[in-house]
Parts: sequence; C-alpha cells; structure tokens
Amino acid sequence: MCTGRIDLSFITRAYSKGADGVIIGGCWPGECHYITEGNYDALANTHLMRKLMKRIGLDTGRLRLEWIAASEGSRFAEIMSGFSADIRALGPIGEAEGMDAEARVFKLAAVDRLIPYLKLVERERLRPPVRTEEAINAYYDSEAAERLFDALISDELMASQILMLLGEGPLSTGEIGKKLGLSSSEVARQMKTSSGRGLVRFDAEKGSYALA
Repeated sequence: MCTGRIDLSFITRAYSKGADGVIIGGCWPGECHYITEGNYDALANTHLMRKLMKRIGLDTGRLRLEWIAASEGSRFAEIMSGFSADIRALGPIGEAEGMDAEARVFKLAAVDRLIPYLKLVERERLRPPVRTEEAINAYYDSEAAERLFDALISDELMASQILMLLGEGPLSTGEIGKKLGLSSSEVARQMKTSSGRGLVRFDAEKGSYALA
C-alpha cells in the first residue's frame, strides 16, 4: 500500500490503543510506484501529525517517517532496531509525558474529530507550492507555517476538546478550564465562537454551557 493512503486516523487509533510509537516506511522521493507520489503526502501528514501531537502533549519522537526501498533489507533492520531503542528510552506513551490513559485517549479522540477539517485545510491552505522533500520540510519547519497552523487548527483542536467534554454533561467555564488546563479568557473566547456557530448554549439559571 502506498504511504500516501495512510490516514491520520490510523496513527491516532494506534496511539489510542496504547502503541508507544508509530513508524512509516515509504519509497524514496522520486521512486514512488504510483503516479500520485504518495510519499510526499505521507511526509506532509507526518509533519501535521507531529504538530498535533505537540499540542496535546505527546512526544513527537513517537512518530517517524523513513524512506526505505524494497531492496534495503539491512537498512530496514537497522532503522527498526534504532526506532525500537528510541521508543524504549521514551517509555510508555502518556505515562512518560505525565498523562494517564484516559487523558491520552480523550485528547487523541479530539484530534480524530478534526481530521476531515484538517485534510481540507492542508489541501487549501497548508500546502507548499512545490512537492519536493526539501520544500515540504522547509515549509512545515517555517515560522509562517507554524503561525498558520495555530490560526487555523489550534483553536479548532481546543474547541473539539470542549465539545467532547460538554457531550458528557453541562459545565461552567471554570470547570471546563480546570479539566483542560485553560484560562477563563480562553474558555470564554471558545464559548463565544461555538455559541455563534450554534454548537453550544448557555443556561443562565445554572451558569453552565451545554451542547445545543
């Protein structure tokens, strides 16, 4: 299967089920077996997933993309041995980052909810003008891409987590902030946006928000 077909949800599912690391092996750039050159899509998706992992508190070293040809058996073995050693050094997922299993699954579920939106944003806004390994790496490592990611995705990720919490029952802004480690102003800003979209409603009598 082409690495370009590895959906971001495959990665979130692996981490949710307790995988301590995910490694993706693809054809070398310029040697894709398909005219779509899916390995460049895999490279962009890896950058995006690392940015998401960073924002939910998971070590980005748990995700790796390597170019490996079918004839490079020895190199494949070396890479896998090295990656296994690196993951063992990091420790169990979540635990090493100070996050319990429930929090890890919750945050990854919030990411998973965003994947359709993320694909649209990547296609329309977060895509370098040239499809080469150097251009993709340079683009996603740039401050401009980081700012754009924050503007387009970070708030949506925060909103996704809030909506998931409200799916369990009404909460006040203080309770939401405590559960997610957000300031009152951040929660208030998110509630204003979500209310404007018709996603949440405020119960003045109870002083709490609920899903609309």
